[in-house]
Amino acid sequence: MSVTKLLDGVEVLFRQAAPIEGSAYPGLNERSYVLKKGSVHLEGGMPLQSDVLVEQDVPVTLRDGVTIRVDLYRPVEEGHYPAIIGWSPYGKRGGFLTSDVFGHPTRMDVPLAWEDGLNKFEAATPAYWVAHGYVIVAPDSRGVFSSEGDIHAWGRQEPEDEYDLIEWAGVQPWSNGKIGLTGNSMLAMSQWFVAPKRPPHLAAIAPWEGASDIYRDTACRGGIPEFLFSEGIFSRLYGKGLLEDIPAMSRTHRLLDAYWQSKVAPVEAIDLPAYVVASWTNLLHTGGTFRGWSAMASKDKWLRVHNTHEWTDYFNPVHVEDLRRFFDRYLKGIDNGWEATPRVRLTVLDPGNRDVVNRAETAFPLERQQVKALHLGLKDGKPVLSPEPQAEAASLSYDVTDRQGVAFAITFDELTELTGYFNLKLWVEAEGHDDMDLFAFVRKRDRDGKVQECPVVTDRTHVGPNGRLRVSLRATDPARSSELQPFMPFDREAKLTPGEIVPVEIGFWPYGIRWQPGETLELVITGIDLLVRPEFPQIPPIPTLNKGRHIIHFGGDYGSKLLVPFIPGA
Repeated sequence: MSVTKLLDGVEVLFRQAAPIEGSAYPGLNERSYVLKKGSVHLEGGMPLQSDVLVEQDVPVTLRDGVTIRVDLYRPVEEGHYPAIIGWSPYGKRGGFLTSDVFGHPTRMDVPLAWEDGLNKFEAATPAYWVAHGYVIVAPDSRGVFSSEGDIHAWGRQEPEDEYDLIEWAGVQPWSNGKIGLTGNSMLAMSQWFVAPKRPPHLAAIAPWEGASDIYRDTACRGGIPEFLFSEGIFSRLYGKGLLEDIPAMSRTHRLLDAYWQSKVAPVEAIDLPAYVVASWTNLLHTGGTFRGWSAMASKDKWLRVHNTHEWTDYFNPVHVEDLRRFFDRYLKGIDNGWEATPRVRLTVLDPGNRDVVNRAETAFPLERQQVKALHLGLKDGKPVLSPEPQAEAASLSYDVTDRQGVAFAITFDELTELTGYFNLKLWVEAEGHDDMDLFAFVRKRDRDGKVQECPVVTDRTHVGPNGRLRVSLRATDPARSSELQPFMPFDREAKLTPGEIVPVEIGFWPYGIRWQPGETLELVITGIDLLVRPEFPQIPPIPTLNKGRHIIHFGGDYGSKLLVPFIPGA
């Protein structure tokens, strides 16, 4: 049953949170105790590297009088320590999501020894951090389990609550007054929203792959609503009160209106030291992570782009050590040479061959990038991509139920790297309907013609660079657009009329990928999403409004082309 609440002048749908009785939550139990060094709290997991003082279900009162519950993991020795917080609604104990629930044979390539059984999902492990002189602050956010109130999603309420927790932690007797934020996915997203508010005790952030614009990144990427994945997540948030119904709002608020505007993080206001981690293959977070990195005002910011899965990367001991060097510098004031770390460390994928890992760069997008055009055309009756436009107009079409759509290809005779943003400019027509949901993918075929997808975790892959668009929302804002990055306001519809041929731009999320000599770049245009979530491969492609046939026009007056970020000298 839905309940409508007025939030900052906008009517927002809420529903009952998942009942606590259906969870593994152990119940409210406010107490303190010591866990001994060497003890194990996850079978096969990381033993504690030191004694750990646990303060469980500590009450923290927020500015509006609501009390949330927080677990603290502290060194047993008295002192003043920095704290790191991982903010999310998943539950500090007894939540549904863990590394074991995805039915993957290798726990999404996160070995048991990398977690300690105490950490929140996607959050730092107390076993490691407490032994290195940090306090872990693990909250149940507003409305979750025994925390009071209703569960909110981003907007104004959540970052205000996190701000209050940061300021509470910063003045505790055990605190040195410096707080850092860490965590992956949802815990990274929350950082983009709270950091612009500049809590006085917040000293550094480390968002590990997090969306920063909920409409553009997760709820309605390309203007196409997605609610299958979000329903799976939000239906498993437990509490005694109500839950902001993001899936329902995705169905009913299809334009980027005032509701979604409240869920665009003002990342340009972030001026803190930041260690940002991204990957090219994340279905939720790639666009938002690079947007946050590029737009933030911080002079001390670092970007690392990896070639695995977000959880594999986050819990990898090598990267945990790297993160500690960053926090040691900005939360403890240790002069450890962190500033010499390359500002950008890039991975460039080369499926079927060997990836380039941690290549040092000074900026992203790369300063030596050259924009090149690959024009759609026909050669000997076959769809091709060519450096030169085709003189005569032509078209190809596909039935919207055809997963293959149409494909245009070019074979490279030398090593070719494309790293950055892609932009697909098309002229399109809908036959039998007044709108189109378009999906576009760039993928690699090897010298034998076999598709080579990008590995993510064991037995699960990612197609390659991609973008999508609902054609009725094709309007761009020229003042905020660039050659490779069209900016769509998504605030007004322009339906198609029969026979109307319109130009569209489909901006791809950034990617870094190489082709060896003799390998082929294939551009696939279809009405069906080909991306498969490595965490939930059973989720079907997102629903579309497609009907009839899609017609792709090119050549002559129809300058359909793929603009690519060519990197010379790769």
